[in-house]
Amino acid sequence: MEQTKPSSQDFVSRSLEVTIKVGLVLGLIAWCFMIVKPFLMISLWSVILAVAIYPMYGWIRDKLRNRRIIAAVIVTLFLLLLILVPIILLGGSLGDAVRFVKDALTSGKSLVPPPSEEVRSWPVIGPQLYELWHRASENLANVAIEYKSQLMTGLSWFLSALTNAGLGLMIILGSILISGVILVYADKGSGAARRIAVRLMGAKGTVTIDNAEITIRNVARGILGVAFIQAFLAGIGFLVAGIPGAGLWALIGFLLAIVQIGIGPVIIGVLIYAFIRLSMMTAILLTLWCIIPLVIDNVLKPLLLGRNAPAPMLVVFLGAIGGFISFGIIGLFAGAVVLSLGYDLFRFWLKNENDPAA
Repeated sequence: MEQTKPSSQDFVSRSLEVTIKVGLVLGLIAWCFMIVKPFLMISLWSVILAVAIYPMYGWIRDKLRNRRIIAAVIVTLFLLLLILVPIILLGGSLGDAVRFVKDALTSGKSLVPPPSEEVRSWPVIGPQLYELWHRASENLANVAIEYKSQLMTGLSWFLSALTNAGLGLMIILGSILISGVILVYADKGSGAARRIAVRLMGAKGTVTIDNAEITIRNVARGILGVAFIQAFLAGIGFLVAGIPGAGLWALIGFLLAIVQIGIGPVIIGVLIYAFIRLSMMTAILLTLWCIIPLVIDNVLKPLLLGRNAPAPMLVVFLGAIGGFISFGIIGLFAGAVVLSLGYDLFRFWLKNENDPAA
């Protein structure tokens, strides 16, 4: 039998039909994305938290004879306390600062204490800083008027950062609660993720999911965990030494440690204040204590970031920092996972390229 060749009209008709179907599917996907977009950030955070803390959850669950709900509640409460306790301490520090300002305004005292004569001898900035500090201690209003534009810019940035921090805090607290629910159904969720990965990447999909889990946990321990330990230790030292706003300085140090600037600038500033305003013994003891959070970063981070990692520590580190710069704190994890996946795929391609049997 002779087969008739499809006419150009049939080809156009089929092409149009395929185009319409693909367009409908893409439109449905785009519509679904728009619907879930408001919940995307909190959902990503919830999954990342659940993956990061699953080993602790699994250990507690096994100790409680597979009581998943109770284990998830314990882990969730622990994370909430881990977040809320520093916030309460920070609130106490800010409350002390507010009371100090109120008392100074009520009594007519200057909000800015006079500088020590030692400030004048500081290299480079000493004389200028002493002069400005001295003027502010005598008449803060005149100095504020003189530097009005700089103060308004700084105040605007501070209020914006405070708003973003508040929103971020709400997202983190919500993510902790949702991650507790995810942990209860972790086995089913892990199975679904593996099936999706296998559909997309074949047999290598399971390995990719395992590598992503390891990378997320390493980043959580190596960057966020180390930063928290540094800030916690520094905050204890500040609090015991009687540094005003100890919680606030610890929080700033935590943020600087996350972005890899390090907690050093905060500690240096606090130590300068300690040697000027506190007793010599207190300042020396605080200096010795602050050596611990300063050097612990160099010891713990290489161990935790590279632990069972599917990619070299440098790749994970660059992915985390590059992701943070591009996408914010969620990019710490996404960047490390994506760059590790890219490194793994490149290594797989290179191996096949050099394999004569391939």
